[in-house]
Amino acid sequence: MRVSPCLLIIALVLAPPAISQPTGPSDSTECEAEKAAIDRDIELARSKGQMVRRQQLAATLAALQARCDTLNPEQTRAASIEKLEHEIQELRKALNHAEEQLRGLKRGGS
Repeated sequence: MRVSPCLLIIALVLAPPAISQPTGPSDSTECEAEKAAIDRDIELARSKGQMVRRQQLAATLAALQARCDTLNPEQTRAASIEKLEHEIQELRKALNHAEEQLRGLKRGGS
């Protein structure tokens, strides 16, 4: 049996997005990563004129946001704490580097 190329294209366009199949993200970091991936896919579909695909992705994004909004508040809080701790570490590294540069300039310039 030979399948028409047109039928294949229609099947691919109407197929549900693969990203909507997982049960859902387990923390806010995963939620943000999945949202970013869907946003990129939406933009790609828009640029290619794939309006049906874009609408499917928009529905997937809405469902993802609903799942992410129902995450355990303790998980969300823990993820926020972890993210802020990481940001603080990065800022401290940058500050230490800037202080080293300043000390070097003061030694060399005086």
